[in-house]
Amino acid sequence: MLIHSHPTGNTFSRAAAHAFCTQGWLKEFHTCISWNGDNTIFNKFFPTLNHQFSRRSFSEIPEHLIYPYPWRESLRLFGLGQRFPWLGRHEHGPLSIDGIYRSLDRRVAKRLLHQADLQAVYAYEDGALHTFKAARAQGLVCFYDLPIGYWRAAHEIYLEESDLQPSWACTLTGLEDSPDKLLIKDEELSLSSAVIVPSEYVRSTLIQHDACSSPIHVVPFGSPPPLNNLHQAPNSSSPLRVLFVGSLGQRKGLSYALDAVELLGDSVKLTLIGRPTTANCSPLNAALVRHNWIETLSHQQILEQMRQHDVLLFPTLFDGFGLVITEALSQGLPVITTVNSGGPECIRHGLEGFIVPIRSSEAVAEHLLQLANNRDQLESMRLACLRRAAELSWSCYERELIASISQSFS
Repeated sequence: MLIHSHPTGNTFSRAAAHAFCTQGWLKEFHTCISWNGDNTIFNKFFPTLNHQFSRRSFSEIPEHLIYPYPWRESLRLFGLGQRFPWLGRHEHGPLSIDGIYRSLDRRVAKRLLHQADLQAVYAYEDGALHTFKAARAQGLVCFYDLPIGYWRAAHEIYLEESDLQPSWACTLTGLEDSPDKLLIKDEELSLSSAVIVPSEYVRSTLIQHDACSSPIHVVPFGSPPPLNNLHQAPNSSSPLRVLFVGSLGQRKGLSYALDAVELLGDSVKLTLIGRPTTANCSPLNAALVRHNWIETLSHQQILEQMRQHDVLLFPTLFDGFGLVITEALSQGLPVITTVNSGGPECIRHGLEGFIVPIRSSEAVAEHLLQLANNRDQLESMRLACLRRAAELSWSCYERELIASISQSFS
């Protein structure tokens, strides 16, 4: 039996919880908000918040196994951290993301003091330190889920990028993390019994920096169910419809995406979906005016946008596994991405998309032009995406996760 915790209950953490529950291993799932259904009054007066709260519904987990701690996260979602900056101050404010993670971590650690018949805990980066300390004191196995590459590898890339693209450096917010926060990441790793990562790229960042002595298991994330039927492709004379989805900053390689699009002129049309990481980046602000920009959409609306485009552009410099990639595959949308994205786990070069080096606007432009000029190839790739998405279901992720956990226990 194990205790599993995640503050927001995102897609991969709920898939893990479902896997543990199905296996009969889940004793408790700890999170911040567990939303029990639509509330008409709440939806009438707070429609935006109702949407955010409804994403915290855990129908796949029996209610008696869920332990919510909603107050801090609810206040954060209501915007109190923005209205009172000291509450949301980076890392240290009680309503900052880090404050939310720490609060849940400490609550789970206290909960462990009152447990019996427990063999393990399963927690995530930035929210595992106190849980692991308490678990180790009781002789429990500590599973550490690291969904993105190791922080030292990130800093190397960010510092290089600050020199290469100084006008975009202000968007690299990962450099703002304090030494104390980075030390906590290392301490969490040192306390882990096994580390679960979503891609070989994340594994390589740990190995290259000798950051982890525990076994590392690669368990790629899954894909939503694929479409039953493809939408009709546009006329071949129309511009290639290119989509970018994600935080709008240089970690995602955005300047290289923009440069590639500029190289092709009127033969492509770019849509950007996401929030800027800062308001102070001049080239980013200019791009938001020049291209079609949508700041935020629901998950279903993003999938609809994917069905209305021809290719997803995701030239990220540093990630673990971009879930946007498998979401695109499920909608029949070919993907151009980098080796640092988790893309090689699910995209076969030339079949469902293209894998390019980081920082290569020319390689991106070459493949965009290839698709713009060869719509038959684009159509075959769209069909290949649907087939690949069917192979990469979340059920596959759950089976591989259970196999990795079982291996650690044995």
